[in-house]
Amino acid sequence: MTRRLMEGSEAMAEAAVASGCRFFAGYPMTPFTELLEHLARRLPEVGGVCINAESELEAVGMAWGALATGARAATGSTGQGLSLMQESFSEITLAELPLVVFNMARGQSDYFQATRGGGHGDYRHIVLAPMDIAEAVELTQLAFHLADRWRNPVLVYGDYLLAHTAEAVDVSPMTFAPLPPKDWAVDGSLGGTSRSRTVSSLGVGKVNRPGGGIPAHFEAVVPKQAAITAEEVRVETGFLDDAQHVVVAFGTPAKFVRYVVGQLRAEGVHVGFVRPISLWPFPYEAVAAAAEGVRSVMVFEINGGQMVDDVRIGVQGKAPVVSIGGISTDGSGFGVGPLLDVEVIRGRVEAVVSGQEVPA
Repeated sequence: MTRRLMEGSEAMAEAAVASGCRFFAGYPMTPFTELLEHLARRLPEVGGVCINAESELEAVGMAWGALATGARAATGSTGQGLSLMQESFSEITLAELPLVVFNMARGQSDYFQATRGGGHGDYRHIVLAPMDIAEAVELTQLAFHLADRWRNPVLVYGDYLLAHTAEAVDVSPMTFAPLPPKDWAVDGSLGGTSRSRTVSSLGVGKVNRPGGGIPAHFEAVVPKQAAITAEEVRVETGFLDDAQHVVVAFGTPAKFVRYVVGQLRAEGVHVGFVRPISLWPFPYEAVAAAAEGVRSVMVFEINGGQMVDDVRIGVQGKAPVVSIGGISTDGSGFGVGPLLDVEVIRGRVEAVVSGQEVPA
């Protein structure tokens, strides 16, 4: 595919199709609706299925069924809709199914939900946060690969700005390392052989094939999470060699922050940035290294203060951690608010650098 101008939702839908996603179920909710609409058009064209479900509960259940057969499948919503899916998310994760979830969030107030979840058991989702449409195309394809590699759900954390702006992008299929066969899939091929498979969050096997049972299944989750944490951290950093101040930001606001940092560096201000691309696993080591010897670590996020907790864990008391973001939206409750502005962000960074109070 050659480069063409696409809205973010369309580009992510095309990336999902290029990844081999052939089943999608969702319930319309702005700003997720456009992603669902694009997939409803595209999937039938490639022999896939897209269902506008009765609710988010039905959508995630349909995705579970498709995943169990070995299909590449996904669902999504905004944070409010994903709240209804939390029980199924934990069950799907414990069943080791490779679900991809799209959160086209209303701002960044879903950080806790995305990285901690609201379900039960020892489960975590890999969380990828693109800063623009081109990166969203790459991370969407990576999400399907990582989900299959680890047999673990992957969440792509977008937002209103990513969904509704447009950019010229190329959505050609990406090449990844070979994946293991899906020899766990319930595809009907072993029916009547006494070797048929089950897919369950309890790890229940056939009675004539004894194994470790439920405890062993739950225990196996722990080393897998450790392996993901060791291998799947993704982060971008800049201007840290002589930085006296560091700004940490994720998602689309991080692109604004990176621009502001570039402006200030050109003017001789010793400031750098850290952009977590994977929110889980979080780049604690990169944050810790960036905090060495600096005067402050600032956190810009569009919420009341959520990622700042992970930044504090990474900083480990090496420098003051200052929140310079905040709740910011338009009158609808899900659009772009006044904080997402280069001059506003610059003013907040400059206030911390000069030792002043951050503007309200």
